[in-house]
Amino acid sequence: MSDAPAPNSGDLAGKTALVTGGAGGLGSAASRALAAAGATVIVADVDPAGEELAAEIGGLFTRADVATLEANRELVELARREFGGLDLVYLNAGVASGIGLGDDFDTERYRRVMGINLDGVVFGTVAALPALRERGGGSIVATASLAGLTAVPFDPIYAANKHAVVGLARSLGLGLADDGIRFNAVCPGFAESGIIEPIRDALVESGLPIIPAETVADAVLALFTGDMSGECWYVQAGREAEAFRFRNIPGPRA
Repeated sequence: MSDAPAPNSGDLAGKTALVTGGAGGLGSAASRALAAAGATVIVADVDPAGEELAAEIGGLFTRADVATLEANRELVELARREFGGLDLVYLNAGVASGIGLGDDFDTERYRRVMGINLDGVVFGTVAALPALRERGGGSIVATASLAGLTAVPFDPIYAANKHAVVGLARSLGLGLADDGIRFNAVCPGFAESGIIEPIRDALVESGLPIIPAETVADAVLALFTGDMSGECWYVQAGREAEAFRFRNIPGPRA
């Protein structure tokens, strides 16, 4: 794991940051942390509550559905038009699955979940790369989950798209190095966000701690202000956030 500087006000002065899903629990905490570190933040969300947040942090709100490539390209063009470019991208928009693979399987819901949780990261990356290259480099952080690092029998669809985000981060972290672009993922456990609302009572009753959104935001900021790439940082209650250590695959035998 690379050493990451402790985030503080001014680390990101002069930088323009885009946060998708910016009005939600993790997105709003990260937006505030980025602004406190000196960045100008574009808060993108379908929730108009993002407008109040943007006003609070001196940023800019725009309504956006990240499930289409066109919407992501419009976000990048907004950054170019309003702030001259883009330096930091937090691809955070996400939703719970709520479907299984049995009789309750819902094709429309499946497409919607994959469209936000996976396509939103892929399309966001495709849209952002030209703008980051124009700046001579930059940094992308995607929200994955502990569900991207382990089996999740009660929500295999969510696990599938989060595993895909993890694989994307590990691969692009290496693939974009020559462009001076870093790509990492943050993998929280049960953190304060809209996704846990349906199971909040069950989590509390079982004694599982809910991770403050600010704790996740601290890890996101560390990924933006450090020099690591291709890492997937787990965020778990009672532990220091750090890169998950993946076991190498077995090599071939003669």
